[in-house]
Amino acid sequence: MAAADPRLILRDDELDAGLEMMLLAEAALWAAVDAGLEAEDGLGRSHWRAAFLLRRRPGVGVQDLARLTSLSKQAASRSLADLEAKGLVAKSAGDLDGRRRTAVLTPLGQAFEERVSERLRALIARSYRVGGLDGVAGARRILSALAGGRMKSGGA
Repeated sequence: MAAADPRLILRDDELDAGLEMMLLAEAALWAAVDAGLEAEDGLGRSHWRAAFLLRRRPGVGVQDLARLTSLSKQAASRSLADLEAKGLVAKSAGDLDGRRRTAVLTPLGQAFEERVSERLRALIARSYRVGGLDGVAGARRILSALAGGRMKSGGA
């Protein structure tokens, strides 16, 4: 019997190294978000996540937002209510179910999302350049697999 190719065996130490990189990358991403939020009075990470997802998936409601972000429905609802109170989000009754309230970014909300996201796009762009063209496709496949069903629910 031929020995297995060691590149195909994901040993615990290799998985741990990958997990460590993910945790450190997440810390870098959140640091960029936090830096972008410094000038935003009373808005935090959950508000930016909601705004970002509303830009990518206009009409997302509380239930979808909670599922996509792993926030509780109460926390997702609070984030949208805070954004609405600041004029960053407009809510309306859903097309099929009037009880389901959907949300979209207002022009002010789009500007808020852009101010914070531009930092992250720059960070991702630098990282993609380091990884090279072949690395980008691989990274997207890995991240998509990690995101699981969240990616299948729409968005660009």
